This record gives sequence, structure tokens and C-alpha cells, in this order.
Amino acid sequence: MSKPSIDLSLVIPLLNEAESLPELHKRICNALKQSTISTYEVLFIDDGSTDDSWEVIEQLGASDAHVKGLSLSRNRGKSDAMNLGFRHAQGQVVITMDADLQDAPEEIPELYNMIVVEDYDIVSGWKKERYDPISKTIPTKLYNWAVRSASNIKLHDFNCGLKAYKNEVIKSITVYGELHRYIPVLAKFEGYTNITEKIVQHAPRKYGKTKFGISRFYNGLLDFMTIVFLGKFSKRPMHFFGFWGLIVFLFSLLTIVGIIVTKVIHLYVINKPMVIIADNPLFYIALTSMIMGTQLFSVGFLAEYILQQRQKNTLEIHFKKQINL
Repeated sequence: MSKPSIDLSLVIPLLNEAESLPELHKRICNALKQSTISTYEVLFIDDGSTDDSWEVIEQLGASDAHVKGLSLSRNRGKSDAMNLGFRHAQGQVVITMDADLQDAPEEIPELYNMIVVEDYDIVSGWKKERYDPISKTIPTKLYNWAVRSASNIKLHDFNCGLKAYKNEVIKSITVYGELHRYIPVLAKFEGYTNITEKIVQHAPRKYGKTKFGISRFYNGLLDFMTIVFLGKFSKRPMHFFGFWGLIVFLFSLLTIVGIIVTKVIHLYVINKPMVIIADNPLFYIALTSMIMGTQLFSVGFLAEYILQQRQKNTLEIHFKKQINL
């Protein structure tokens, strides 16, 4: 893996934030001028905005060579925008933040130092004092408690947009859907466990409107289930599919044996006629279960094969040290 060419990359996904971008850019520049960070880039990722956000980014890029812009053809969600930014980030340290001015750019130098000097893999912002309505803060607290309990990562605010990462961390993961909330969890699955948090400032929204909606609740729950599954079985999918395939297959086998034994007892012990096996509803339940068990085994084998091929193709990027190669 090539060494990052600059000190810092700021990855800023945005949707319809034209009003806040000039002020955000000015505050970023002021914060970095007062720091020891000499080389940096500011990546604005326009997630299909319908206002003048892209025009503002073009203006900022024309006046400041540090500004780079990437535009998605349509709104694909924050995770896809962040993933695009991660793929293009060239900094030794990568810091993400929201574009709505609720994250303070003045936090950037200290977050950077915690990665470079204190050697953390991830530093997550913690908005200890929030300026959000209660309809948002209570679900957020419940969400953070659930993720903290399931992942055993001791963070108070998983959903804070202000986070700092080593470059190698963001290059080792892929975020999609709504998985940007679970980046520390995904990173832990890849072996990056030196994770901490920093209390950061949180400001009320100054321009525009929040992108928070009711869909965030059930999407978050489904994504959480995905993360739990990936954490336990992404490296050994046969343990999941094979286990349940075996349970279902054994159920079908025992049911069929039970039907046959019952038939034999009625014919040769009790001497009492019994409905033919094909007319017994349990027979069809057992037959369906046998098919389902076989399918689960097949999915497990396919998942193991795909994982094996992926390991072969990506093993090289996980080398930590090498000599004369």
C-alpha cells in the first residue's frame, strides 16, 4: 500500500448546504493556519444536491487549491458519499465532518494530533452537550447504548459526524447504505481496536434544514442487525448457514422417520389403517424443511467460496511490513 502523500484529508459529504459552505471553508482555513498541519486537502462530496452547492464548491476550488470536489449524479446517501471520499483521500489522517456548521472545524488540529502523536486508530467526536430536539436526542441515546453494548466499543456518540482516522483504517473498510454510523465497529472487525473519543463542540443548525427523518429509526435497526451478523459471521459464513441448515435438515429427517415409524406401528402392531404418507401434512412440512436445509447449506458453501476468493485477491493489502519486495 502506497504511503499517504499529504498530512490531512478532510472528507465532507453534503446535501443542499450551499449557504453554509463559504463560512465552513473560511473556518477550516483559519483553524489549519493556526496548526502545525502543512499539507492538506478539503474534499467536498456533493451527494446529488438540488441547490447551488456544486456551484459554490467550484467557486471555492477556483480560489483555493486545497479544495477538491466530487459530485454524485443523484442523491445516494451519506454512506456512499463518504465511501467515495475515502477512496480519494490521500492524507495520512482522514477527518470527516458534516457541512451544516454543527461540527466545529476548530476541533481539527487536536483530532489530528490524537491520531499522529497519540497513535490512535480512530478518534470519535462526542457531542456531550447537544442542540437537537428531544425527538432526536432520546432515540440517539438508545441507539448509542445498543451499539455500545453489542460492539463493546466504549463510545458515547457513534453517530457524530466529526471523526478522525488513520488512512489505512478508511482504506480497509467499505461503507454503503447507512453504515457510516458503524464505521468504528467495521474498523474493529478489521483489527483496528485502538479507538477513543473526544468531547467536541456542537452548534445549532444555522442554515437549511435537518436531514433527520423517521426512516432513520428502522433503517438504523436493520443496519444494526447487518453489523451484528457481519461481526460474527463475515469471516465464517458457513458457521451460520451450516448450523441452521443442519437444524432444519435434521428436523425434516426426524419428521420423516417419525411418519414412517408411525405408519409401521399402525400397520403391523395396532393393525389399524392409516392415511397414506403422501396425504399427511407433516410429510410436506418435512419435504419443505429438507429443501430449505439443503439451500442453507448451499448458500453457506457459496459464501465460503466467495470469501476465499476475496481473501486471495486482497491479502496483499494487509501486509504490515515487508523487506526487499
